[in-house]
Amino acid sequence: MPHFIIEYTPNLRDLPLDAMLSAVAHRLAGSPHVQDEADLKGRAVRADAFRVGLSDQRGFIHVTVRILAGRSSAAKQDFSQRVVEGMLEHMPAFDASLTVHLSVEVVDMDRESYRKVRLSPAAKDR
Repeated sequence: MPHFIIEYTPNLRDLPLDAMLSAVAHRLAGSPHVQDEADLKGRAVRADAFRVGLSDQRGFIHVTVRILAGRSSAAKQDFSQRVVEGMLEHMPAFDASLTVHLSVEVVDMDRESYRKVRLSPAAKDR
């Protein structure tokens, strides 16, 4: 925790997803609200079927940050700001005919039902 999921539309060609994932992870790891960088889990998912309004000349990048419930509004704002900064750090220039929407949402996960088990035998990962 936190988990962050980058969803993007396929008309956004040449997104540097590895660099974006790394930048977001590094920024989140620097938050006072993250205790262990090994708990950060990021992934990118392409939204093959999508729609942005009524135009075909739009795309989006939406980042969902999933955190255990109970964090303050300030912590959630810190997470969303760090994600935006990390994403913009590696944002390419898009075709002038394409409008791109970047959004971030911080979502609470239920503490009572969330489970995590580390399966690595290395002592440093426990």
